[in-house]
Amino acid sequence: QKRLSLNLERERALARQLLKDGKKEKAMLLLKKKRYQEQLLDKTENQISNLERMVQDIEFTQIEMKVIEGLKIGNECLNKMHQVMSIEEVERIIGETQDAVEYQRQIDELLAGSLTEEDEDAILEELNTITQEQMELPEVPSEPLPEKIPEASPIKNKPKPELVAAS
Repeated sequence: QKRLSLNLERERALARQLLKDGKKEKAMLLLKKKRYQEQLLDKTENQISNLERMVQDIEFTQIEMKVIEGLKIGNECLNKMHQVMSIEEVERIIGETQDAVEYQRQIDELLAGSLTEEDEDAILEELNTITQEQMELPEVPSEPLPEKIPEASPIKNKPKPELVAAS
């Protein structure tokens, strides 16, 4: 295309030169040839464009075929799974699961209802005892505190956090 474009420009310049020299017939023939080559170049560009469109269409069709093949394989897998598991079997499994859940709930209710108020009071008392054991306080010193503290190095007293018993 570039070569033809450069050639067309040269022929146009040559046609101008021929007109200046008074050779109108030759200039006319050269311009006809130039026009034919331009039309040929346009046809070539259209054909290239058509080929590019065809390549894109083929690539898209190949992708579509892969998608269809994937759908076909997926459909076959689903059919095989449906053959392995029937609706009746799924309903039976769901029913058994619901029965097992109901049975477990009944066991939980029986166990939760077996504790009396006395048992719950005993549990709370034991919890308080464990809590008190964990809160061992340090012993208080028996010596009297000194009257005056030396002022050589002032010590900042940090407030100690209070311990609160859980209830």
